[in-house]
Amino acid sequence: MEQRLQTILAHRGVSSRRGAGALIESGKVKVDGEVVKEKGFRIDSSKHKICVSGKVLRSEEKKHYFLFNKPKNVISTVSDTHSRKTITDFFKKINARLYPVGRLDKDTEGAIVVTNDGDLAHKLMHPSFETKKEYVATSDIFLTKEKQEKLSSGVKIDGKKTCACKIKLLRRSAKGAVYKMILHEGRKRQIKRMFEAVGAKVLELKRVKYAGLELKNLKEGEYRSLTKKEVEKLKKNCTLH
Repeated sequence: MEQRLQTILAHRGVSSRRGAGALIESGKVKVDGEVVKEKGFRIDSSKHKICVSGKVLRSEEKKHYFLFNKPKNVISTVSDTHSRKTITDFFKKINARLYPVGRLDKDTEGAIVVTNDGDLAHKLMHPSFETKKEYVATSDIFLTKEKQEKLSSGVKIDGKKTCACKIKLLRRSAKGAVYKMILHEGRKRQIKRMFEAVGAKVLELKRVKYAGLELKNLKEGEYRSLTKKEVEKLKKNCTLH
C-alpha cells in the first residue's frame, strides 16, 4: 500500500511527522538510492529501499508509549549539543528510537509522553487537536481577582493573545501563592510569560496532567508504560477533533 514518505518515517519511529518532513527537505532521505525531497512523495515501503542519513530504514518497530515525570534541569530533546542530560537518557534500556511529545522548559518538571509513534505524537502536538495540559504554578505574589480573570481570558504575548484558560487558587504559600492552570496551547515559556504579563513571576512550575494522563505516584525521573486503554483513549480523542 502506498503512503506518503513523511508518514512512513513517522510510523517507523524515525521522528515526529514534522521532524520527518525536515529530514526529507534537507536531502537526508533516499528511496532506492535516489534523494527525495518531496514530503508528499508516495511509495509502497514493502517494495522500495528507504535510507535515512545513510542507514537503511528498518521494518516497522513495535510501538512504545510512556508517561515520564521529567525532573528539573533535564532537556526535552533526543540529544543535546552541550552534553546536558536529556529525557531519552532515562530510556536507554528500551530498544527503540524514542522521543518526547512536545517540550517542557529545562526548569519545569512534570508529565510528558515519550513514544516512537510519530503519527500520534504529531496529533498530540498540533494546535488543532487542543490537547489539555494541567500545571501547578507557584507565583511570587498573590494574584488579585482582576489579574486572574485577565489570565483566564487571555493576555498578549509577542502581539498575539493567548487562548482562554482556567486558573484556580490552590493555596497561599510563604513564597506567594500556588495556582492550578489548565490550557491547551503550548507556546514557548507560555505560563511564565503569561504571569509576567500581569506583573508576577513563576517561581516553580510542574505539569501534573497531560491529555488526561496523571502523574499520581510517579516520582521524578520515573516512567511507566501507558495501558492499552490509555493509548486507545489518546488516539480516539485525536480522531474526534
